[in-house]
Amino acid sequence: MDEQREMKVKNRTMVRTMIITITVFIVLGFILMVTIGVVQNKPLQQKYKYGIVLDAGSSHTSVYIYEWPAEKENNTGMVQQKHACNVKGKGISSYSDKPTLAGASLKECMDEACEAIPVHRHSETPIYLGATAGMRLLKLGNKSASEEVLKSVGQFLQTYPFSYQGARIITGQEEGAFGWITVNYLSNNFGKASTTFGALDLGGASTQITFVTAKVESQDNTIDFRLYGNDYHLYTHSFLCYGKDQVLKMSLSKSINSKHGQTDIIALEDPCFHEGYNVTMTFQSVFNSPCVGRLNLTQNTFTHVGLGKWSECHTVVRKVFQKSECKYSTCSFNGVFQPPVHGNFGAFSAFYFVMDFLNLTAGSLDKAQSKLQEYCALPWNTIKKMYPHVKEKYLAEYCFSGTYILTLLEDGYNFTSDNWNYIRFIKKIGESDAGWTLGYMLNLTNMIPAEAPDKPLLPYGGYVTFMLLLSFLILSLCLLAYKCFCRPTGSGQRDVI
Repeated sequence: MDEQREMKVKNRTMVRTMIITITVFIVLGFILMVTIGVVQNKPLQQKYKYGIVLDAGSSHTSVYIYEWPAEKENNTGMVQQKHACNVKGKGISSYSDKPTLAGASLKECMDEACEAIPVHRHSETPIYLGATAGMRLLKLGNKSASEEVLKSVGQFLQTYPFSYQGARIITGQEEGAFGWITVNYLSNNFGKASTTFGALDLGGASTQITFVTAKVESQDNTIDFRLYGNDYHLYTHSFLCYGKDQVLKMSLSKSINSKHGQTDIIALEDPCFHEGYNVTMTFQSVFNSPCVGRLNLTQNTFTHVGLGKWSECHTVVRKVFQKSECKYSTCSFNGVFQPPVHGNFGAFSAFYFVMDFLNLTAGSLDKAQSKLQEYCALPWNTIKKMYPHVKEKYLAEYCFSGTYILTLLEDGYNFTSDNWNYIRFIKKIGESDAGWTLGYMLNLTNMIPAEAPDKPLLPYGGYVTFMLLLSFLILSLCLLAYKCFCRPTGSGQRDVI
């Protein structure tokens, strides 16, 4: 009996020792898994790639540098703006008389790009230059000069250690479509069931409107994309000559033409400029664009006089739109097909800068018109005192530009009081400027795949969490089994022989 009891005690002791040993190993394994999970998920030093796009606009050139994690090139919302530089002076189209100076004008910003991008990434960093409406107009008026300007900037950019990918004039349709890609890429709308934003762009020489539509009556205004497994059918149109600077020339020319032949034009009264504004201008400064017809005058200058009357200004601006002819079911203006606008829109570039200055980025259409009327009625001397640090040339034009934007959106693109608040005036989305440049680079580098990338069943973080929970469950079951099957025999029990 004593030997049997002793044997049983030894057996129990051995079993307990084994269970304890196994439990210790399980605990150690659990600790090891937790440690590996923590170490595996700790932040690693990120490696980035870079791209450079030069936006050669009608009024100025901007240099944008983009960066993205090297190992996540095809994810939505990964490319972000790292740096931006505005080139001093006017756009490259202004160097038509001295094309060799066009490239040299970019030096300061390109030197900044060399400093912003790590040296070991220079040779693999693509650089693109896209010229917009200013160069389109120059090409219309002087094709050889536009080619010389592009040649100059191309040769200059190739002196830098980046991977030069060309300098070209992009079409208005491309400008609109790439702006739409930028806005929706930065808003992370691709690859989701959510609807996309429309895009409204306004520069000095052109304006673009782009949005998804199912209605097609003109193939000239449509473009198709397949992005992340979704098909997007876009309406897009670019109105050359309808940027804010060219429209001002058009408006002034119409007023001059209405007076031409009646008498010598000594003074031109303008309701779109503040009362007290009085500046001498040359006729050449108005009639030096393909957007404006020629006019033969014996005199060289006239006095531009402001009246500060918004309602009359609104009437004058409306005259630059032709709304009578439309061979389609619906049109915007000048006989151009446009389906009805719908959904949210992002309005950027000059849309934002003008409306932000005038504090008109929020509120109803009626409120915007009322506030603009009050602003235009302020005397010129009052305006100069209110904004002493704003260049007078730009300051003088805000009344006209604001009136043009409201008229373009309402009478041109057919927005109404009902959907006015669907327009969001934006400068940036996150840390990136809204505009066509990011979409342009994404398209040329194939950074947005046509099909949605395959994804694992679980994201990495979810996988680690699942494994840790499973390990904890196994450990708990082991402890429960130990308690159930290895209880010590009570003192009142007797061994059965």
